[in-house]
Amino acid sequence: MGTTASCRPGRSRPVNTDKLLSYDLPLFRGISAADLDPLDLGWSEQSFNAGQSIFGQEDDSHDVYFLLSGALLAVYWAEDGREIVFTRFPIGSMLGELSAFDNKPRSLAAYAKAPTRVLHLPQSAFLTLVDKIPEVRSRVINDLVARIRTLTEKTQELTTYSIEQRVCSYLIRLAIQCDCLKPGALIEGAPTHAEIAASIGANREMVSRTMTRLTKRGAVRSARQKIEIRDPDMLSEVL
Repeated sequence: MGTTASCRPGRSRPVNTDKLLSYDLPLFRGISAADLDPLDLGWSEQSFNAGQSIFGQEDDSHDVYFLLSGALLAVYWAEDGREIVFTRFPIGSMLGELSAFDNKPRSLAAYAKAPTRVLHLPQSAFLTLVDKIPEVRSRVINDLVARIRTLTEKTQELTTYSIEQRVCSYLIRLAIQCDCLKPGALIEGAPTHAEIAASIGANREMVSRTMTRLTKRGAVRSARQKIEIRDPDMLSEVL
């Protein structure tokens, strides 16, 4: 199984309700301080360096986190040491809620690809939040359903799509996530070819060759940690 640096955060500080709401997290849009203050949830903000894990695969921890800044990956370490990337979390994402619900060890690891800040919420406080605020409960359910649908789509792609189709599908999803599915849009902090490969069940060389072909056709243009979407329709036509 792969390893990362210690999961101990570099800094941790309490966060009050006003500060929490100032982050404009999707889960709390439309929720007021009057809704949250009586719950006394015990939020804290934590910082991690690149390479540090937020939690490890099979860790017996059950707290929940929200990504404020930086870059986080959810990965599965295979027995042969391969890193399989399941998710690249967008800013504002929630992670760790599955273990909070079922009280079982972590099925995946989450680690920082860059200096990262997260909000931390203890398991008991998260369960109280879901129980007491219907809007939050509904959003958590909808988020879980969306993840199941995405997992179904990825499974279908792995069994029926060529490598080129998988790369194009990945780029389209990434562009939609970044609001960049339009000619000339630039995806900053883009994943490496190795990360894309680990996400789609390929190897880095296959992804590099595919990206070279897409660049020659004028569909994309890539540089270090940047991908420009030049022709979204061309990416879609491959699928």
